Amino acid sequence: MDIIAHGLWAGAGAILAQRYNPIPRGTVLAIVAMAVLPDIPHLIPVVGWSLFGDGAAAAIRAYAMAVAGNAPAAPPDIDSWSHNLHCVMHSAVIAGLVTLLSWWRLRYLWLPLLGWWSHIVIDVFTHAVDYFPSPVLYPFTRKGFDGLAWTNPWFMVGNYTALVLVYGWLAWHRRTTLLAMKRSDRCTESGKD
Repeated sequence: MDIIAHGLWAGAGAILAQRYNPIPRGTVLAIVAMAVLPDIPHLIPVVGWSLFGDGAAAAIRAYAMAVAGNAPAAPPDIDSWSHNLHCVMHSAVIAGLVTLLSWWRLRYLWLPLLGWWSHIVIDVFTHAVDYFPSPVLYPFTRKGFDGLAWTNPWFMVGNYTALVLVYGWLAWHRRTTLLAMKRSDRCTESGKD
């Protein structure tokens, strides 16, 4: 899935979770940041190659926006570094180890990790095998599952339509909840007289 949609889905999940348990605003922002983060590190070698090597600035955009089966050419070492960083950031094994270490150290679940987990789960189903499939079992294997390519136009339209509907529902629900609270406050105030 594209990086913006990852952030929006994580934000929607955090807002929904706030209905049941208060989550500080900073934690919500950290959840969204962690949902976006896994798509950043694998671009670092490409950016470095473009800025300090033989690559061009257009290579960064081409690499970030490549469609399934049409990855831009990069030197083998850049491609290898990029692919390994992608594997690390999309591995449920590595995310699981980080989660366990965090739990052991903090003695509670660090909520921003849920953003990373949401990224991994979403990408399993939204990446095709011919371009950056999600290697959820890395380092045991680099193979990923063959999901729907998020770059398909019909998928992008459906995904952002779903996001508009979800955020619309969240806004509507928040508004009706606030109105109900106002009515309740008015009834309480009128009962005091």
